[in-house]
Amino acid sequence: MWFIVLGVLLIGLKLGDIGPVAAWSWWGVLAPFAGALVWWAYSDASGMTKRHEMNKLEDRKVERRRKAMEALGMDRNQQKKDEAAARARREAESRVEKSRAAKREQNEKVIRDSVFDSKNSTGHGALSEPEPKSPKR
Repeated sequence: MWFIVLGVLLIGLKLGDIGPVAAWSWWGVLAPFAGALVWWAYSDASGMTKRHEMNKLEDRKVERRRKAMEALGMDRNQQKKDEAAARARREAESRVEKSRAAKREQNEKVIRDSVFDSKNSTGHGALSEPEPKSPKR
C-alpha cells in the first residue's frame, strides 16, 4: 500500500515539475509500483495475505458472537465481572460482620462484668444504694 501511495505522490510531483523529482527519469518515478508488485508476489507466495484475511474473518466472527451474546444478555465477561464484584461485596460484609460481632461480644462482656461488680460491691462505691433512714420518734 505504501509503495502505491509513494508512486502516486512521485507521479504528481513529476507531472507538476515540483522539486528535484521533475529532473528524475520516469523509471525512477515508476519504481515504487514495481516494488508494490514484488511485495504482493512475496506476500501471496508466503501465505501472509491469506493469514491476514483469515485473521480478519476470525475477528469478525468473534465480534459477531460477542454482539449476539450481548443482545441475549449473556455477555460472559460482564457476568465474570459481576460475579467477582458480588464475591468482593460478600467478603467485605463478612469482615464487617465479624468486626461487629467481636465488638458486641466485648460490650456484652463489659456489661456482664459491671453487673457482677455492682452485686459484689461493698457499698462504698458510687453504685451502691444508700441505706434507708429509720424514722425518728
